[in-house]
Amino acid sequence: MNEQQIIEKLYSDMYTAMINKDKPALEALLDEHFVLTHMTGQRQSRQDYIAAILDGTLNYFAAVHEDLNYRIIGDSAWLIGKSSVDAAVFGTSRRSWNLQLKLCLKKTGGQWRFTEGRASTFA
Repeated sequence: MNEQQIIEKLYSDMYTAMINKDKPALEALLDEHFVLTHMTGQRQSRQDYIAAILDGTLNYFAAVHEDLNYRIIGDSAWLIGKSSVDAAVFGTSRRSWNLQLKLCLKKTGGQWRFTEGRASTFA
């Protein structure tokens, strides 16, 4: 697998781990210093983000990936992924979201990990 295919697979793997509430997979994908900024502006550390997925604050049921754009520069990369996501988050009703994630990645010890994310919606 080339670097581009690896980055694409990591994006898909992240959603699979979110849907399955798979703590070990999320811990493997997200750098220990990972921070997610939600569309509300709320920032969550890796630990808080994973806890919110596990306790049902963030519930993901399915995702269809529509568009991926990325750039790899040495051991750093960014990715903008657009996905249609079936979710119920922060007490809202379950619905479909057009979710865009802007993600930064870093390759350390031969492994790519997400270091930062910013969520928004797209039309």
